[in-house]
Amino acid sequence: MKLPASATDASATDFAARQAKALLVHERLCAEYGAPFRFFSTKDPLSELVSALLSHRTKNADSHRAYQELTATFPDWAAVRDAPTEAVQHAIRACTWPEQKAPRIQAVLREISQRCGSDAPCSLDFLAEMPVPKARAWLESISGVGPKTSAATLLFSNLRIPAMPVDSHHHRVAQRLGLIGPKVGEAAAHKLLEALLPPGWDAQQVYDHHEALMFHGQKCCYFSGPACGRCVVLDQCPFGQARMGG
Repeated sequence: MKLPASATDASATDFAARQAKALLVHERLCAEYGAPFRFFSTKDPLSELVSALLSHRTKNADSHRAYQELTATFPDWAAVRDAPTEAVQHAIRACTWPEQKAPRIQAVLREISQRCGSDAPCSLDFLAEMPVPKARAWLESISGVGPKTSAATLLFSNLRIPAMPVDSHHHRVAQRLGLIGPKVGEAAAHKLLEALLPPGWDAQQVYDHHEALMFHGQKCCYFSGPACGRCVVLDQCPFGQARMGG
């Protein structure tokens, strides 16, 4: 059914307003937290994929420790794939739910090996030759790989492809600002929030946007007891204004 012109116009106006807000928030938070931010990782994309799988619902320090132990225990990703699952689980015990993540990582490595038609999982460097949506779709067609993991693999790895991950902090800040609706989950938020960014942004700009909103969630817009009184985007935040009684 075709929408009335008035509804289409209203939708376009709403999108333009949210896009303008997203860019204003970007500028303020990047200034507040000191962008441009240095990329924290130089891993190849396959290694970044494994790292991202380990990081799900895990503190950065714990997932880093699990990754370091995993790579110290096994010589390469083919060895991780073929090892007894209990050995992989023991190596990644520092992260949450190692009993779930160990078989999932091995299954992902097996599927990548099958797709590449090789004895060892391929490097995934070929993803750099694909348009971003196609590269993300390739990764997300692997069982156990969702939007956050695909974006993290492309952006955080040495490929530096401008795909934007949305973690829990980023998601919370975006929801409170009204950039996405209150019922939009983290997975669905990826496309909606990425659509608000200028299409010509490079990896550094996308990384800065993600990091700035994430830092704001970690340092000010807490899940419980957010520090709205010192928020630099309070005038843009319906949640904060209601909370402050303004």
